[in-house]
Amino acid sequence: MTKDLKIILSKLKYKDDAKVVEQIGEQTQQLQSRMAGIRRKIAILSGKGGVGKSMTTVNLSLALARQGQQVAVLDVDLNGPCVPHMLGIRGQQLTMTPEGALPPIGPLGIKVGSMDFFLGDLSPVRWNRPMDLSPVWLGTLEMTVIREFLADIIWGEVDYLLIDLPPGAAADKPPAIASFIPDLDGAVVVTTPSEMAMDVVRKSVIYARSLNIKIIGLIENMSEFRCPGCGTDSELFESQADEMCDALDVPFLGRIPFDRDLTRSFDKGQPLLDSAHHTIARYSEISNRIRDILDFEKLIAEKL
Repeated sequence: MTKDLKIILSKLKYKDDAKVVEQIGEQTQQLQSRMAGIRRKIAILSGKGGVGKSMTTVNLSLALARQGQQVAVLDVDLNGPCVPHMLGIRGQQLTMTPEGALPPIGPLGIKVGSMDFFLGDLSPVRWNRPMDLSPVWLGTLEMTVIREFLADIIWGEVDYLLIDLPPGAAADKPPAIASFIPDLDGAVVVTTPSEMAMDVVRKSVIYARSLNIKIIGLIENMSEFRCPGCGTDSELFESQADEMCDALDVPFLGRIPFDRDLTRSFDKGQPLLDSAHHTIARYSEISNRIRDILDFEKLIAEKL
């Protein structure tokens, strides 16, 4: 366990129970101050694991950065963080200062907060030891660590903060984020075109709305297979995403093919940055739609 991780854990063990509320209150004020410098805050979620949610988060962040936006990513998957690996910055660490923690900087100036920076070579294991000895986080401790990330990291002036949530099994994360960030702009939902995945994602949309989290739109990932030889796209499943979006009144943001070039590059920690690449161009189109939706909502809100 790294020294910085021990520092965070020591802060979670309040020496005087009578001051717990006071300390949490002070941290909440600091969190609000940090979030005030961030213009847009978007959660990326899916009720189904394995749909490429982190891949979507990383590529949307890169697309926004290519458009001249200042971008930050918070990797909320404490047990299986992978954003730093995808961005090629695994092994870096947060820099601790008296004012807070400076996050590592990834490609195109993207700021990243992730538990991966603390774990080093540790592999997540099922918890069977005292909480401060295990790299797996449970229950309220997870919520506290997430609040620490939001409050203690010096995010600075940022246009977009993308929050990569773990799979839907971690149902406590969306309400935690909604409570920590009351002005959350909404969530982008990721699915694959398989019927099972969409059934679970449909429930996630309903769940998010029950928490008053707006749904910005839905992305269908791995909707097609892009041939590495001829460059043509072929359907893998019979998609029903359009019908589901119509039924739920959710904007459909676009389809992303299963692209071997993309998969290989991120597996190697060498993010694909070529804006002319077919799949990268699709992420740019989707990021533009997200920006248009949020700008339109802001315009309407100002006129009401």
